[in-house]
Amino acid sequence: MNTAATTAPARASTCGVSMQRLRRSALAVLLLTGVVASAGMLASSTAWAQSDAVKELAAPPPIQLPLKPSAEFAKFPRLVGMLGKRQIVLRLGPKSDDPSGVHGEYQFTDTGEVILIAGDRDGDTLEVEESNDGTHITGNWVGKFAADGSVAGDRMNVDDSDPQAFDLRPLAAGQPVPPPTAAQPPAPADAAPDAQTQAQPAGAAPAPTAATPATKSAPSAAHAVNGVNNLTTGE
Repeated sequence: MNTAATTAPARASTCGVSMQRLRRSALAVLLLTGVVASAGMLASSTAWAQSDAVKELAAPPPIQLPLKPSAEFAKFPRLVGMLGKRQIVLRLGPKSDDPSGVHGEYQFTDTGEVILIAGDRDGDTLEVEESNDGTHITGNWVGKFAADGSVAGDRMNVDDSDPQAFDLRPLAAGQPVPPPTAAQPPAPADAAPDAQTQAQPAGAAPAPTAATPATKSAPSAAHAVNGVNNLTTGE
């Protein structure tokens, strides 16, 4: 019996089985790789969504325009007065994270418009910037505080143009805002006295405005006129 002829088909059969096993193993590896990749993508997507949610929670809320009075600044002291020709109420207080920093807001009493303000106070010197939308700087202030708490100075545009004077005084808690103090026109000067009155000494009788006719002297004697002795005439 030929042994080589008998074992050849057996070897071929064994090789075929091995190839099938290799193919199945490769397919299993591919499937497992796909599952792992899908799981990784799902985990990454979930982590990304969670990261976006965390960022959204951590981000400050969007600023609503036009600006409204803030509850955060409602506890700050008030100062009232004129900025240019318009009355404002300023609420200004210290920053919690900066010993020399101040912030707050001011509001026009005629329109209710609110402007944010922030900067520094060094002794009696105030230097702050303002913004009408919470993002862009629209002006800057430079002023001096007095001993009574009032502050005065100038408000300017970002490029230091168009200076407008401000003069603000403290307002007691609960005290209503007074009406705006409009600038009063200067009182007219008294009419200048005429030259004649100005030259006349005090207490003197007024000088006559026209020549006073000379007083006739009393007649020294009387004589009859046409024989009638009850009529007289001066010489």
